[in-house]
Amino acid sequence: MQKIPQTFLAVSLSGLLALAALTSWAATVPTGVQLHAEQTLTRNNGSEPETLDPSLIESVGAANLARDLFEGLTASNANGKIVPGVAEKWRQVDPTTWTFQLRPQAKWQNGEPVTAQDFVYSFRRLVDPKTGSKYARTFGDFLLNGKEVALGQKPPQELGVRAIDKATLEIKTSHPVKFLPELVSNPNLSPLHAKSIEKLGREWTKPGNLMGNGAYTLKSWQVNSKIVLEKNPSYWDADQVVINRVTYLPVEDGHVDVKLFESGQNDWVYMLPPGTYESYLKKYPKDTRNTPLLALRYYDFQTQSPFFKDVRVRQALSMVLDREILAQKVTADGQSPAYGLIVKGVDGADPIAYEWANWPMAKKVETAKALLAQAGVQPGAKFTFSYNTSEYHKKMAIFAASEWKSKLGLTVELEAMEFKVLIKKRHDGQYEMARDGWNSDYNDATSFIALVKCDSDQNHSRHCNKDAEVLIQKGLKENDQAKRKAALNEAIRLIMNDYPIIPLLQYSLPRLVKSYVGGYSTENQMDRFRTQDLYIIKH
Repeated sequence: MQKIPQTFLAVSLSGLLALAALTSWAATVPTGVQLHAEQTLTRNNGSEPETLDPSLIESVGAANLARDLFEGLTASNANGKIVPGVAEKWRQVDPTTWTFQLRPQAKWQNGEPVTAQDFVYSFRRLVDPKTGSKYARTFGDFLLNGKEVALGQKPPQELGVRAIDKATLEIKTSHPVKFLPELVSNPNLSPLHAKSIEKLGREWTKPGNLMGNGAYTLKSWQVNSKIVLEKNPSYWDADQVVINRVTYLPVEDGHVDVKLFESGQNDWVYMLPPGTYESYLKKYPKDTRNTPLLALRYYDFQTQSPFFKDVRVRQALSMVLDREILAQKVTADGQSPAYGLIVKGVDGADPIAYEWANWPMAKKVETAKALLAQAGVQPGAKFTFSYNTSEYHKKMAIFAASEWKSKLGLTVELEAMEFKVLIKKRHDGQYEMARDGWNSDYNDATSFIALVKCDSDQNHSRHCNKDAEVLIQKGLKENDQAKRKAALNEAIRLIMNDYPIIPLLQYSLPRLVKSYVGGYSTENQMDRFRTQDLYIIKH
């Protein structure tokens, strides 16, 4: 069994306790395990990344790459535990003030030291509206003046981050954020090398230009083919990094992904095609992995579109979609039906389901038909559903379209496109209904609330419930955790009764990973795997 350092000392509000990293946090190879002579890994990443700029990344695939190329104040190890990154220790000075002490060995790949000012530059750049980050509000709202900076009401210099000295970063939050050490593990909050960005502009993320501080460097990027990273000799813990080279593939088709795995061209399938999990479990019992995630599959309504402006229409479509059949027969890979915004295992709020969740389907259909009639929607009405090219999403979309046609008489026009195109379409609001999904950025309800919160970067439905917003703000300012949860629960109830989204399933990630890939853990509920935590066993 792999030995993973588990030391994590909680910080108190008085700031008397701090986390110290006195040991290595890279791959730990168990005694007796023989390593393969060639330490290389090939893993499918699911899609072509939209960018490698930490301020601008928003997809899971881009974040996977960024975790190898950059290291933040903290990091998430293979078991999903928060460990020190560039910061070797930190403490909470008061409810809204934290200090992070940077390790002196942390360097950029050119050998320059990573300083507190590199984080100040990065945080300001993320929130600055000129950058155009889709995560400006998602993370910025946690920082003092972050919302105001993102809205252009205050300059970036007034953001609540400052370098006390070269090795000490102070972060002031807009309200108590007990999970800040986990929040800053996200790659969007990695340090940035200002000289490279200011000199090269948009070209700074290309091979030969990208200046990172992570365990790996960008060797090559062949668009729609592969991205190759190589071990960074300047990384502070390079001696403990075992894998020398990792290749990321952008394969969206699950069947092609599996064929590459079976032919030896891929060590790591991103996700098995729907309905195939049980057969591959029998065929490759040692290579099949499946982990429930703190993540939600859902569909967005464009609530401003003529077809979905009426809440009764949105409720009707949500009610008749049989999530049990979707989970058991369509995807058939261990995912659980979801009837609310919050999935099981999330801190800070309860997984509250709609009151009709357990009704007989006949009653749901009868109620849904009445709602459509009241809204003036007749059988034969048509709308468009957008999704990214993937057998998995196509199969789910066909099932949903069949449900709405057979039960409500509605016609759905399916529209497939590249993932990058879908991302832009959702952000621009140029859709009627769209496939979406969310992997939590940290374990707290606020990560999911960002999907439906007023003027959030991640609110693709463009719906806003002002009464719920008041409750959310009340909860965020609350030190008492029970009162905080009560306020957030009530806010979520109000929003979900407006039906801005259709919650579908709590993600699990069924995949094939070669048994010789050491360090892979099925306890990782965030599905965040740094290559530096892995190793290749002799085979």
